[in-house]
Amino acid sequence: MKKYLPILLLAFVSLFIFSCNDDDNVVRDGDTYSKMRDVSGSFTNSNGYSFTVPISIENTDVVLVYRRDPAASNAWQLIPKTYFLSGGRELDYNALFDSQNVEIYTEANFDQTTMSSSEVSQYLTNQTFRVVLVPASPAKGVSAVDTSDYNAVVKYYNLDESKIKTIKVN
Repeated sequence: MKKYLPILLLAFVSLFIFSCNDDDNVVRDGDTYSKMRDVSGSFTNSNGYSFTVPISIENTDVVLVYRRDPAASNAWQLIPKTYFLSGGRELDYNALFDSQNVEIYTEANFDQTTMSSSEVSQYLTNQTFRVVLVPASPAKGVSAVDTSDYNAVVKYYNLDESKIKTIKVN
């Protein structure tokens, strides 16, 4: 019996060693993990005020989309975002995503073809968005990062802005 005691003790300890996993905060590298890309394009009547960006992520991963603030070149605003124009008009930036595509689009409570040339220039022409693909765990119930703060997301996921790929649509 004395010979079996060390083996049983070793088996018992190894059970706990292999059953513990502390990878909740690991940012994974590879094709489907944290990365960013810039997308620029114009929203027009001919493209239905939307464009699609191809991606490849897991079903549990998350896509965050930020719009570059034209007034400040290094400021990013998380979308969805509503802009209140004159005359009670509202222009919304939105995004939809699945595991293969991100659609970025505008919606309005008015006909967007009636926008003034300065509004078109400010809100529809040559818009730049940053698409951030981040890993998510279905077991996580609460986000550990404030996704509305672009800089907090970059820091939390240790994203390298110098490696951003830019995609030009339309």
